[in-house]
Amino acid sequence: MPNATSASPQPPPPHADAAARRRRWALVLLWLVPAIWSSNYLIARVSGAHVPPHVLASGRWGLVCAVLAVLSARAIAADPRRFMAEWRHSVVLGALGMWICGAWVYLAGHTTTATNIGLIYAAAPVGIAIGGAHLLGERLGAAQRIAMPLALAGVLFVVARGDPASLLDVRFVAGDLWIVGATLSWIAYSLLLQHWKTRLSATERLCAMAAGGLVVMAPFTAWEMATLAQPLAARAWQLIALAGLLPGLVSYLAYAFLQRELGVARAGLVLYLAPVYGAGLAWWILGEPPQWYHGVGALLILPSIHIATRR
Repeated sequence: MPNATSASPQPPPPHADAAARRRRWALVLLWLVPAIWSSNYLIARVSGAHVPPHVLASGRWGLVCAVLAVLSARAIAADPRRFMAEWRHSVVLGALGMWICGAWVYLAGHTTTATNIGLIYAAAPVGIAIGGAHLLGERLGAAQRIAMPLALAGVLFVVARGDPASLLDVRFVAGDLWIVGATLSWIAYSLLLQHWKTRLSATERLCAMAAGGLVVMAPFTAWEMATLAQPLAARAWQLIALAGLLPGLVSYLAYAFLQRELGVARAGLVLYLAPVYGAGLAWWILGEPPQWYHGVGALLILPSIHIATRR
């Protein structure tokens, strides 16, 4: 007869189950968010002839701000001081994440190449991991430290189109400075988003940041609108709506969730999946078939992301 006083296995507490569910969702989103994010690269490729960069970025985040303001209207009206207390953070994060990482990328696409953009942006996850270790105290295990260089190698192989020697022939132009600025800005945005604590919910904070970004972009947007030769056509409004809903509203909320559940370093790895997903979207939407080097890059990137995000 078992001892009545012996300890019986106890079920995990409810908060442990909730944390496990959130982590499972985060791991699913880690693979889905880059596909949504990659739509912005396609939008950037086709928007040049239809809508100026700051108008596109402002329309994108104006739509996000309007949708979230409606959803958060009751919370804003109940306690507006919570939003006002963080207005400086909202303006800084809006400038970093919505203006520089939005309009500057669209500006760069006028003069630089996709190869250069891919090369420069490949530094972002590394910078986020280094900054996370120093600013946030995040540490990666040995497996993660091995996986990140392998994923970076896969990105560079895709960017080089299967010929690593071609990277030596890359020529940088003035437009690359926009991408350098956007890369540094994304690193800062990712770190500060986690470093600065907030009393706002995810939707409320994104609404506040979008509003901050709109304030910063306002004079540049006004100048572009004043110099337009003709009003925006239906195609321009379609691109603005698409940019606002997919790489705007959905992807930024999901990225903030990934940071909370996985940490800034692992969440930053979504950038390494963009070349693979971008190739698939270009095949599906633009009819550009993937090449053999996309397959090799995927064989390096996909297992590395899996290893880097394990416990």
